[in-house]
Amino acid sequence: MRLTDNINLGLFPPKFIFSDRMGKKLSLSETLDKIIVRLANCLLDFWLMILGWVTWCPFWFFRKTFFLISGVKMGKGSKIHTGCLFFNPAGVSVGDDSIIGFRTFLDGRAPLKIGSHVDIASEVMIYNSEHEIHSSDMRPTESPVTIGDYVFIGPRAIVLPGVKIGKGAVVAAGAVVTKDVAERMIVAGVPAKNITERRVKKLDYRLGRSRLFQ
Repeated sequence: MRLTDNINLGLFPPKFIFSDRMGKKLSLSETLDKIIVRLANCLLDFWLMILGWVTWCPFWFFRKTFFLISGVKMGKGSKIHTGCLFFNPAGVSVGDDSIIGFRTFLDGRAPLKIGSHVDIASEVMIYNSEHEIHSSDMRPTESPVTIGDYVFIGPRAIVLPGVKIGKGAVVAAGAVVTKDVAERMIVAGVPAKNITERRVKKLDYRLGRSRLFQ
């Protein structure tokens, strides 16, 4: 007798039969492990909802307090503008003097490390988890993303899992970065390809003041 999509009731003898989303039968210990994971994910989803509301507050000190409580590691003088969304904020770290733009998406399911003096423009999406499209169950895979110091990422660019962007590199607006970017290299396109090298050799600037109420 089917009680839910994942629970059946066996009649002879009477017992509960648990299965995963693919229909594979689970032992009692496997079922308990999945229940614990599901409860933890529900709590995280609830907190992400609260955090999503908080990110629209125009006062940076208030937003920053919630980010730190959530586990985001923030360096001195760095700021995340309004409307930013997260998956597991505890996996995100930001260096010093970095500015992350309006309505960015920062994945934290695997480590996301953003260096110092990094300028990330509006509506950039950075992912470090994706589905294994060739597997029979579309299982998720995770790979860390590292963004070096003095990197600039243009508006609406997308950075995919496992990518390392070298110091001083530039990602053009709308680019989709699927593989590593060398230091001081400028990339553009879908997928992103090398365009030219950044001419400046010595990178020692500071980004300056961000927007006050964004």
